[in-house]
Amino acid sequence: MTHKQEKTRVTVEIRNRSYTIVGNEDASHVKLVASLVDQKMREIHEMNPSLDTASLAVLTAINTMNDHLILKEEYATLLGSIKRERG
Repeated sequence: MTHKQEKTRVTVEIRNRSYTIVGNEDASHVKLVASLVDQKMREIHEMNPSLDTASLAVLTAINTMNDHLILKEEYATLLGSIKRERG
């Protein structure tokens, strides 16, 4: 029998709006993620002050996914290097 992990409910603020996030992560992790999203949205908004919230959210998602894919590629390259060194 598997034990179901209890869901965590955390209320965070992003761009002066409250969001309740439900998931399996610790509250501190969820708050960190929300803080980083808020920071990224503020950075993009500073460069593009005329963007509406929906456009700002989409640009934030695109920038974040781009960063994620770059890190994934770098990670895969690093793993490949380690495997070749170990022979």
